Amino acid sequence: MNDRAGRRRARRLAIGTAVVLALAGMNGPWLYRFGTEKYHQYQINRPEYKAENGKWEIVDFPEKYRQNTIHAALLRTGKVLLVAGSGNNQDNFDAKKFDTRIWDPVKGTIKKVPTPKDLFCTGHTQLANGNLLIAGGTKRYEKLKGDVTKAGGLMIVHNENPDQPITLPAGTKFTGKENGKTFVSRDPVVVERATKVFDKKTGKFLRNTPGLGRIYVEAQKSGAKYETGTQDNYRIQGLTGTEARNTYGIAQKLALDKKDFQGIRDAFEFDPVAEKYIKVDPMKEARWYPTLTTLSDGKILSVSGLDDIGQLVPGKNEVFDPKTKKWTYLPKVRQFPTYPALFLLQNGKVFYSGSNAGYGPDNVGRVPGIWDVDTNKFTKIPGLSDAGEMETSGTVLLPPAQDEKFMVIGGGGVGESKLSSNRTRIVDMKADSPKFVDGPTLEKGTRYPQASILPDDSVLVSGGSEDYRGRGDSNILQARLYHPDTNTFDSVADPLVGRNYHSGSLLLPDGRVMFFGSDSLYGDKANTKPGVFEQRIEIYTPPYLYRDSRPSLSGGPQTIARGGSGTFTSPQASVIKKVRLIRPSASTHVTDVDQRSIELKYTVSGDKVKVTVPENKNLVQSGWYMLFVDDDQGTPSKAQWVRVP
Repeated sequence: MNDRAGRRRARRLAIGTAVVLALAGMNGPWLYRFGTEKYHQYQINRPEYKAENGKWEIVDFPEKYRQNTIHAALLRTGKVLLVAGSGNNQDNFDAKKFDTRIWDPVKGTIKKVPTPKDLFCTGHTQLANGNLLIAGGTKRYEKLKGDVTKAGGLMIVHNENPDQPITLPAGTKFTGKENGKTFVSRDPVVVERATKVFDKKTGKFLRNTPGLGRIYVEAQKSGAKYETGTQDNYRIQGLTGTEARNTYGIAQKLALDKKDFQGIRDAFEFDPVAEKYIKVDPMKEARWYPTLTTLSDGKILSVSGLDDIGQLVPGKNEVFDPKTKKWTYLPKVRQFPTYPALFLLQNGKVFYSGSNAGYGPDNVGRVPGIWDVDTNKFTKIPGLSDAGEMETSGTVLLPPAQDEKFMVIGGGGVGESKLSSNRTRIVDMKADSPKFVDGPTLEKGTRYPQASILPDDSVLVSGGSEDYRGRGDSNILQARLYHPDTNTFDSVADPLVGRNYHSGSLLLPDGRVMFFGSDSLYGDKANTKPGVFEQRIEIYTPPYLYRDSRPSLSGGPQTIARGGSGTFTSPQASVIKKVRLIRPSASTHVTDVDQRSIELKYTVSGDKVKVTVPENKNLVQSGWYMLFVDDDQGTPSKAQWVRVP
C-alpha cells in the first residue's frame, strides 16, 4: 500500500469511527433505529467523504426514454449518443424496433433518434469532421441448440473459371454428391473468378486457384434426418455447361448445432449537429462485434467481427476513406478475435493489447503485439500475465499519451469460462524491447472493468463482475483511481449499480464520468432467474469537484493546427499546472480505443494561457477534443472544445 492510499484510508476510518462514537454516546437506541442503510447514506453524503472519495448518483430518465444502451459516444456538442439498436432483445429485432437516444447531461434533455438498422453490436470511432463513424450490426440473432429446427451451416462456393465471377441468388439449391441431401442458400453470393497461377521462373501456366464465396445454407425441411456428419462436395442446381463444371460447393458438417449471430455491411456517419444518421458506402464484409481504429493517414481500419453467415471474418480487414466515403480491402489478411483492442502508436503502427470481447478460436490472434498495417508484419510482445484470461479485459492508454504506456485490466477465460483475472499489466511502448509487467492488483478477478481517463491524469477503474455476465450475483461494486505517476490504486466511493456485459463509461466535458448498460445473464445468486438489462445511467463525480473552487477557461480559438498555438483566458492562470487535450470516448463491450489524454505545453502571462499542440499526427489525430486546464490542487476546469484539423 502506498503512503497516499494509507493516509486516505486512515482518514476515512478515523472520521467514520468518530461519527459512530459520537452518535452512540448521544443516543445508542437511536443509532440502532437509524439503520445500516440510512447511516451509509449519511456517511457518503458528508462533504468530507465526498472530498476524499467522490459521489455516485443515478440519473432519472423518464420511462419512455429508457432503453437497453449497448454503445455510447460523447459528441462534439457535449451531448451523449446512446445506441441500443435492438438492445439484445429478440422481440425488438423481430419487430424492427431499433433505438437511439441523445442525452444532454447539462440540460437534462433526452431525444429519440430514428435508427435505420439494427446497430446492436456495431463498431464506431470518432472522425476528423466531428461525426461518429458507425459500421456493422446485427442481421440475425443467435439460435441456441434446441431452437434450431433446420440443419444448416457454412457452404464454401468454388469458382474455377478464370474469366468471370458468378452470382448465385438467394434460394440457390446445393445437393451433396455423396449424401444426396439438398440445402438452400438464404442470401445471394458473388463468387470471384479464379486466379491463374504461373511458374515464377518459366512463366508456364500451372493451375487456377478457385475464387471462393461463403454462404449460409439450410435444409429444405426440419428434422435431424437432414443433418450431415462429414464433408461433401455439392452440385449447384440450375447451372449448365461451363458454369456447372466450374462451380461447386464444399461444406463440412451441416447440423442442428447452435447458430451464431450474423452481421451486416451497413455503415453510417452520425452527424452531431443535425442529430441524424447519414448512410455511407457499406463495408466489403458484414461485421458483428468489429473494432474501428483511426490509422496514420486518417483512414479508418475495420477489423474482425462475425460475418453475414455467423462465421468469424477470416482476417479480411478493410479501411474507410472519410473523403470518398468508400471502403477498400487491405491487401493481406490478419485475424483477431472480435472487438480487439487496437491503438495507433506514435510511429504509425498499431498496438494490439490482447484485449477482446469474445468470439474467435482460442489459439488464433490472441497474442499481443505491434502490427505494421502496411507490411502486415506482427511483432509479439512478451510478459503478459494471465495470458489465457484476456477476454473481456479492458485496455487504456495511460495519461499523458506521450509516455505511450498502456494498462490492461482484468479479463476472463475464453467463452463462458468461470476464470477471471485480478491482474493489471503495463507495457511501455517506448522501451527498446517492450514487455508487459504487472501493475497493482485488483481485489477480485474482474471481467468487464470500465476505465476512463480523467483530466488530472488519474484513471477511474470501476465495476465489472467476477464471473461471466455477472453469473452467481458476482457484480463488483467497487471503484478505484489509478495514478500512473506512482503506479498505485486508491479506493474511492462504491458505485450504486452493478455493471458487467454490455456496459461502458465515458468522461463528460464537466469532468464527471457517465456509466451505462449491464446485461446480467441471471438475476439471482442461484442462477435460476433470467437477468434484466440495466437501463439506469449513473454519474460519478470525482473528488476533485468537491474542492472549494475550480479554474475556469474561456475565449481562445476553436481550431488549433498541429504545431500551432492558441491563447485562452483564465482568472486562475497563475495557478495552472497542467493542460490536457482529451479525445472524446466511443465505448462498447469494454472497448474504447478513442480515448487518449495529450499533454500540451503552455505559457502564462497575466490571465492568459497559451497552449501549443504537438506536431505528431499519430499522437494528435485530426478531430475534436476537450481542452482542460488543472490548477495546483489538481482540480480541472470545464472543457473547451477544440478542433485539430
